[in-house]
Amino acid sequence: MINQDYFINLAKEKTGDAIQTVAVAAPHDLATLESLRNAVDLGFVKVILVGDENIITEVAKDADLNISDMKLVHATDLPDAAQKAVDQVREGHASLIMKGLLDTSVILKAVVKRENELRTGKTLSYVGILFNENKEKYYLTSDGAMLIAPTLEQKKGIVENSVEVAHALGMECPNVAMICAKEKYYEKMPATVDATAIQKMNQDGEIKGCVVSGPLQLDNAVDKHSVEIKGVKDPVAGKADILVVSAIEVGNVLLKTAKYLGGWTFGGVVVGAKVPIVVCSRSDGEAAKLVSIAAACMMAAK
Repeated sequence: MINQDYFINLAKEKTGDAIQTVAVAAPHDLATLESLRNAVDLGFVKVILVGDENIITEVAKDADLNISDMKLVHATDLPDAAQKAVDQVREGHASLIMKGLLDTSVILKAVVKRENELRTGKTLSYVGILFNENKEKYYLTSDGAMLIAPTLEQKKGIVENSVEVAHALGMECPNVAMICAKEKYYEKMPATVDATAIQKMNQDGEIKGCVVSGPLQLDNAVDKHSVEIKGVKDPVAGKADILVVSAIEVGNVLLKTAKYLGGWTFGGVVVGAKVPIVVCSRSDGEAAKLVSIAAACMMAAK
């Protein structure tokens, strides 16, 4: 079954002796510090804490949490914490970044500054990792957190970023489903038009390392019984590994419906920069944070 231990063990296997170091911007809350403490104790990451030294030490002290083996870099405010976390990567001290108690926009603003040299020209997108300890399969989903209404070119980038994460997690040739409300090209539904175009890009070799199909409805992407009943003939039907949605509302609702109504857990990373960026919500539990860090470590190692 797929739980946080699955990803932690996978991270240990994939990173081996090359333990990755994460620079954490503004780890001013106990939940972030506890997740980092656990990640270090589990042996797959080292940590640099970048933020207000007084806040960090006070939070740790109040919770009797040992952070003595974590490097501490003082920052005067949140933008300074974001910049100094990026500096840790630029200077070769860290191989990934994590967002602490600050807005995602603040950390991304530092990442995309041209002078910080972390831009690659690729689309920046969020790749969610959706798992359930009672299930034998997990899914990658994108994009439910960053790109509001992605263009066709951005959707191509979303697919490529998701495939990059899948490869880092050990999937050699993941099945990608372009999720729509209809399973045929229909010009009045732009999502189906884009899905058809993305599938052709894959068939023509523009998108590599995966098999893309679309448009596909969600049930026929993940449920073999639905595929049989509806008679869907498609190589990805019922076997999707990556679920690519048409807009942020779809992806956001997909993840949160699975979490709050279905008992699934999700973590995730922002991909497309030179290093992966762990972006967790303050409401995320321990498993979500650990899995996000583990995935980012595997990407950094790869």
